[in-house]
Amino acid sequence: MEKISVFDMLKIGVGPSSSHTLGPWLAAIRFLDELGANRIGALEKISVHLYGSLALTGKGHATDLAVTLGLAGLDPVRFPVAEIDQVVGKIKEEKRLILSGAHVVPFDMATDIVFHNEFLPFHANALRFEATIDNRLLTETYYSVGGGFVQKDGEADASPVLREEFPFPIEKASQLLGYCTREGKQISDIVWANELTLRTEEAIREGLWDIWEVMQDSIYSGCHTGGELPGGLRVKRRASEMHSRLLGKDQYGDSETWLAAIRALDVDFRSMLKWVSCFALAVNEVNAAMGRVVTAPTNGSAGVIPAVLLYYLAFVHKSAGKEEVIRFLLVASEIGSIFKKNATLSAAMGGCQAEIGVSSAMAAAGLCELLGGSPGQVLTAAEIAMEHHLGLTCDPISGLVQVPCIERNTMGAIKAINAAELALETSLEHTKVSLDKVVRTMWETARDMNGKYKETSEGGLALSVNWVDC
Repeated sequence: MEKISVFDMLKIGVGPSSSHTLGPWLAAIRFLDELGANRIGALEKISVHLYGSLALTGKGHATDLAVTLGLAGLDPVRFPVAEIDQVVGKIKEEKRLILSGAHVVPFDMATDIVFHNEFLPFHANALRFEATIDNRLLTETYYSVGGGFVQKDGEADASPVLREEFPFPIEKASQLLGYCTREGKQISDIVWANELTLRTEEAIREGLWDIWEVMQDSIYSGCHTGGELPGGLRVKRRASEMHSRLLGKDQYGDSETWLAAIRALDVDFRSMLKWVSCFALAVNEVNAAMGRVVTAPTNGSAGVIPAVLLYYLAFVHKSAGKEEVIRFLLVASEIGSIFKKNATLSAAMGGCQAEIGVSSAMAAAGLCELLGGSPGQVLTAAEIAMEHHLGLTCDPISGLVQVPCIERNTMGAIKAINAAELALETSLEHTKVSLDKVVRTMWETARDMNGKYKETSEGGLALSVNWVDC
């Protein structure tokens, strides 16, 4: 049974896409790790071949930049994102890479990164590295299967090898509910017990709080940054102006002071909708500008979970703190892992239902538990959220994670909140569709969906810029 940690589902990385940016970046790092220092030192030439969706929308998703930064050995978690342009510019100018901090190899991004529109059989997001060592060609193929997960050709799955068996192995939502019923525990308790086989209690708490701090910082940054997004569409960043209208133009020294100011507000329903939308917009504007966000479960849907969690902290339970954040993230991650095991997190395989739909389900579940929902109601909240995203296509204009992607995060967040509230008012014995059934339905829908609606920019809204209004 595939074992997925909360820290696999929620990854700190760089935008704009988990499958098209973070995944290829990590694949490049993995390729060098597997080559080893001795072979890297003998490497004469290296090239990268992008296939399928990685080729069709790779430029808009900065896939070429990501693999270059990965080959340069830079860490997407810690590398200062403000230096990306400078580093890439130097590589382009000098036409060389420095591997492992020492070995120099010629590398021209214009010719050594090759885009192939053909799709490889296993997955829509494929990339192949070719390295020449002692006049011999070595090739390795990897697949970026969604959510920053990378799978090497021939591997059984993309999950890291976890040595310890989970005390509560989970493949289906029904198993999770069964554990909760048998043990008399909440979903967060079950996930916590599994995580304790991998890390200490302190490491889990610190790691999850670090994840929340990155989420909160991305909201804060997006709420205080104006201008236009890169990429050529000239999309205006809206979160900053929206934030100023809601809170005023006062400056806050840090995100904690800022959050305290928001918590002090007395907001009506309409203002609350605007705040949630502002939080989600902020994160995905940061993501679209190659900023640092948390893949949750993807970068294109990175704004939903932070927006819903901050909604709870700012407007529902104003004295809530670390414990509530940890419980929310534990629950959300487990729901995401059920979708990954039984369907997909990749828009290139399933359309945007696999990104915004899954993130909305994750957020709805996390919120429902914090609102006092039973395990059955928590799973129902996830089911409701996904049910009303079924069939959502992925059709980004110009292959950029901007239109309609950024706004879709606001809709996913609002639906998640509503799904949680509906679940709390739902009598479980009258529930017609289980979470497992909606996961299966999502996967069937994904397989039936026309390929042009799966992150290729060859259909839907992606073509609307060419239409003439009449």
